[in-house]
Amino acid sequence: MKLPRLYPIADWASLNARGIGVTDFAREMAQAGVGVLQYRDKLRSDEEVLGAAREIAVQFAGQECLFILNDRLELARELGWGVHVGHLDASPDVVRQRMGGRECVIGVSTHDAAQMMAANAGAADYVAVGPVFATVSKADLEPVVGLEGVRRARAMTSKPLVAIGGITRFNAASVIAAGADSVAVIGALLTPGAQPGQMAREWLAELRG
Repeated sequence: MKLPRLYPIADWASLNARGIGVTDFAREMAQAGVGVLQYRDKLRSDEEVLGAAREIAVQFAGQECLFILNDRLELARELGWGVHVGHLDASPDVVRQRMGGRECVIGVSTHDAAQMMAANAGAADYVAVGPVFATVSKADLEPVVGLEGVRRARAMTSKPLVAIGGITRFNAASVIAAGADSVAVIGALLTPGAQPGQMAREWLAELRG
């Protein structure tokens, strides 16, 4: 599979802290033309997550976009979405089994060489590595891997590689040059005084260049 270079994450807590609704954020991402969107919500109920996810999909009506739900495996199955799991969650192999044979995209987070080796050998369709740089978008932060960590990860897998953590428009090119196929961003699209959709358009233009 091939992932778009820009991988936006709609993190409910980050959006809520800035007074931005998930639906509004998704609408702006759709209008900007993003090709993949992950929805991450660690705090709210299953019903709230399902409702928000369905609203996200509505905003992309008529557009091609890969939808990924973070962690909530049963909800991802109900929605027909892909799923992204952490290295401490169910393994991609278990996720594949629990999906009951349904085709879906599975991503997994890694933070060191051992996790990368396991991810490469398992059922994940793509592998995320990070945090590349320091970030405040995630509470349970793993040690920073830096660009060298991206290079090591690239050498260990031929699967699509998503880099995450502290990536900005000023350092994204170096992350791609280190071997990442895609950069996942949260806070970098939530710049004060700028619309998330406009930020996404600028990212897309720069990453294409």
